[in-house]
Amino acid sequence: MIDIFYKSNGKILVSQSEADLSKLSLEEVIWIDLFAPSGEEKRATEKYLDTEIQSRAEAEEIESSSRYKETDNVIFANTNFLIPGPEEYSMEAVSFTIVGGIITTLRDVPLRSFTELQRKMIAMPASFPNGYWVFVSILNQRVDLDADMIELLSKDINMYGKRINQQEHINEDFLLDINQLKENSMVVRENIVDKQRLITNLMKSNKYPRELEPAFNILQQDISSLINHTHFSFERLENLQDTVLGLINLEQNKIMKVFTVLSLLFMPPTLITGFYGMNLDLPLFSYKEFNWIFVIIIMFISVALILWIFIRKKML
Repeated sequence: MIDIFYKSNGKILVSQSEADLSKLSLEEVIWIDLFAPSGEEKRATEKYLDTEIQSRAEAEEIESSSRYKETDNVIFANTNFLIPGPEEYSMEAVSFTIVGGIITTLRDVPLRSFTELQRKMIAMPASFPNGYWVFVSILNQRVDLDADMIELLSKDINMYGKRINQQEHINEDFLLDINQLKENSMVVRENIVDKQRLITNLMKSNKYPRELEPAFNILQQDISSLINHTHFSFERLENLQDTVLGLINLEQNKIMKVFTVLSLLFMPPTLITGFYGMNLDLPLFSYKEFNWIFVIIIMFISVALILWIFIRKKML
């Protein structure tokens, strides 16, 4: 699918046919959005721009040299966009190609930030004189969505903190949920740092309009605050995890303490029953018909004595 946004009589119109590229000049086109494009759509765009558009494999490269590079007249930039899921986040690569004042985006999944921006462009055409303004607006939309995800992550952290304070049943699933939140926090942080690196590289270029520098500076400040927030969220999750592990250890210690006390309580009665259960004439028990009563009394006395010692020593 291809969406071509171009200027016409003070408005921004959109075309969904690659054949229209041959009818439009480079000065008219602002944005070419390639969403899971066909081979014909991609080739027509490359021919129109007279440059090669990066493939998905190139867009997913981790090396900084592949994430951003320039030629004499083209800027290639790649970054990841977070897709929130029911439990974990996934990252989808988006490739940007800027030729002159035209920006071309290549993606394989629908993105909310793109959809909202496309509506805004048609409603406010004067705000988008060229592709660089579109690029800044995409990053602004993306940073706002990342901030929303961080806010949701913070709410989840608060919820788990309250569950711990309310002494809910803490088990293995509870600990795994906290670990998943830590993974999500790291993914969000990695994604935001990737945006920061992209903007830093672009600001080193002499190709972007200088009137956009204040917008880039504001973006950098917003991203820095989000990075600090994700760092704080990760530290909170570390503390929650340590608290959960501590509570689990305390619960296990209580269980072991109960078993230890029970073992110690039954040791004297076991010794007594073993001693007087021998087939021998033993002292103190000359009346055989009452022997079992005396043995039981001695057993209860021994148990009571051990309980008294434990309570006196504050071990129970």
